Amino acid sequence: MKRNVYADHAATTALSDTALNAMLPYFQEKFGNPSSLYGFGQAAKADLDAARAEVAACLGAKPDEIFFTSGGTEADNWALRGVAEARGGKGRHIITSTIEHHAILHTLRYLEKYEGFQVTYLGVDSEGFVNPADVKAAIRPDTILISIMSANNEIGTIEPVTEIGAIAREAGVLFHTDAVQAVGHIPVNVDRWNVDLLSLSGHKFHGPRGVGVLYVRKPLRLPPLIHGGGQEKGRRSGTENVAGAVGLAAALKEAAAHLDGEGARLTALRDRLMDGLLSAVPRCKITGPRENRLPGTASLVFECVEGESILLRLDAMGIQSSSGSACSSASLDPSHVLLGIGLPHEIAHGSVRLSLGRENTGEDVDYMLKVIPEVIAGLRAMSPIWED
Repeated sequence: MKRNVYADHAATTALSDTALNAMLPYFQEKFGNPSSLYGFGQAAKADLDAARAEVAACLGAKPDEIFFTSGGTEADNWALRGVAEARGGKGRHIITSTIEHHAILHTLRYLEKYEGFQVTYLGVDSEGFVNPADVKAAIRPDTILISIMSANNEIGTIEPVTEIGAIAREAGVLFHTDAVQAVGHIPVNVDRWNVDLLSLSGHKFHGPRGVGVLYVRKPLRLPPLIHGGGQEKGRRSGTENVAGAVGLAAALKEAAAHLDGEGARLTALRDRLMDGLLSAVPRCKITGPRENRLPGTASLVFECVEGESILLRLDAMGIQSSSGSACSSASLDPSHVLLGIGLPHEIAHGSVRLSLGRENTGEDVDYMLKVIPEVIAGLRAMSPIWED
């Protein structure tokens, strides 16, 4: 019997009941503007500050180091462009990896093209790991920033951010990590990680869309990316999204409280799914590592089939997933992440990411293990390049 299985939690998650219930009063009852001086507005400001403190507690940060943004993309842009503006007089060299999210890569391309910065793009190994020794070797006297993601959004690789942060700290170079995929899914502590800046987004851990956070370690002060009324202590203008901030904080607090148990549950489901597909489908390969991998992320490539075709067939069978291929653009190129770990174009095109989350069960895995091999076999039967 057809089953509906949502297996794209790395793309977005459903708003949790906890987050929704926390947010509801701020749409009608507590709609005050936190910048207003009268009591109604100051009550909203107090709740905004309470949300800020909750987020800080979950990250091991201080409340005045937490700045609310419109999401992870804005936080990434602000981190990179803010450091470039603040520290550009000391140097114009930045280090990153080839498998970062496009919010990082496109911002760095902008800084190269229009602001005259130089960027070193470090390669990764076949499992997607950045080598800390490569980071250390790439540091120059004019290096002002290292930006390496905490966990990869496509293949789930958890990067050695603690080691990289220690290298950056010793060299006196600022360290930023895009933690959009990590926060709410693995333990995160800004002090243990040695990070100076960290980006996150609420909708990746059952919080609302359109709200994120940039952590900025004191005493670092970034110039604003958005100018206007001087909200967020003059650092990020725009009337504050109190409902969004409250919902993000509630969702993060809930995720942190269940981190170990949920992580173990998802890891078991993920491994059963990957092992089952490896056993049932010939010429199938896991992308990313076995260890040091996000709990819910199963990513695989299937030879001689297109990822887009797989997704459409799975969708028809009630399974929502994603592909590393550029299925939403006019480009025929596969994912830069899959190419970055050394996969040939023809194999990288057959990628599928199945990212499990809070709602998924063992029955969902059973259904995927039944349907996916049938879909792959059906597509290969029509493939002119498939040889059994």
